[in-house]
Amino acid sequence: MKFFHLSDLHIGLKLIGRDLREDQEYILNQIVEIVVREKPDAIVIAGDIYDKAIPSAEAVEVFDRFASELAAAVPNAEIMMISGNHDSAPRVNVFRSVLEKQRIHMVGNPPQRPEDFLEKVTLRDEYGNVNFYLLPFVKPSMVKQIVGSDENGNNERNVLVSHQFYLPVSMDPDKMERMDSEVRTVGNIDAVKADILERFDYAALGHIHKPMKVGSEVYRYCGTPLACSVSEAQQPKGIIMVEMRKKGDIKTAILPLAPLRQVRVITGNLDTVLRQGCNDYVTVVLTDKADLDVIDMQDRIRLAFPNLLEIRREVLRKADYSRKYTADEQLDPFELCCSFLSDLEDPEKELLQDVINCAWEVE
Repeated sequence: MKFFHLSDLHIGLKLIGRDLREDQEYILNQIVEIVVREKPDAIVIAGDIYDKAIPSAEAVEVFDRFASELAAAVPNAEIMMISGNHDSAPRVNVFRSVLEKQRIHMVGNPPQRPEDFLEKVTLRDEYGNVNFYLLPFVKPSMVKQIVGSDENGNNERNVLVSHQFYLPVSMDPDKMERMDSEVRTVGNIDAVKADILERFDYAALGHIHKPMKVGSEVYRYCGTPLACSVSEAQQPKGIIMVEMRKKGDIKTAILPLAPLRQVRVITGNLDTVLRQGCNDYVTVVLTDKADLDVIDMQDRIRLAFPNLLEIRREVLRKADYSRKYTADEQLDPFELCCSFLSDLEDPEKELLQDVINCAWEVE
């Protein structure tokens, strides 16, 4: 049994005002090409299909084309998708019974009542059944109540498809690296202890945008197929291909994805930065200490980087806290300012003195 693990497509995303439709279509087409080549038995998408609960017409069009091409590429494969925290569960759930007849399982609504059950799709190969349990995004407190396999499932191979923040038991949530594009809760109250995954042979997880393992080779976040924030700059992206043989025999491999344009951070003085002009999505961090002509600087940078995201200035000046002052020590305002703003050059000192003198005159 071979299946693909994807998540967090975030179709319709804008990156600092940049429309990523062309880039998303490019990466989705690449995924279809890999599907044609590898012919998996199943494809799972672990939530956040769209970037917004009410996606634009353009985003729906992109997803519709992608889903149609996947179905055409592997007509005998099962395609399974769940809603994430960015999706509208009822919208993902629409036409569910009709789509299932086409081997497309879009599960938006999680179990909500005691009599509801966790949606299961069962596939079979020469080693027996593989049960895919589809759990859309839910409140963390509900996960333990509804996650599990059926009474006959423990001797079979079980896969959980879930969109949650699972945390290794011994890990501090504040130490887990998160991307800027992720939605986080105060105090990490959305965290669910990962020991709940131990009853499954593989966990296909979504929600964390960086590819990572959750305490095991077989409990994994595949990450986004395309960078969704500057914090993901030049981060390797890919599809996780999972091969399941007999129970306990699982192999995984990363099938890399190459974007149309990289997201990059370029740091240096203006001249150094301009020499690295490219068509990628770029955040420029200038280290020039001297003042620059703002309008000229912006025009030159935008010319070198047609897909510029933003320009930042690196903070070089730091306060000097090394000197200790007594409570009754009277400092000259100029001396106090120079101490706080260390490494002032002569022209800056002259300007500072003029400002202080003007303030004295007004008083």
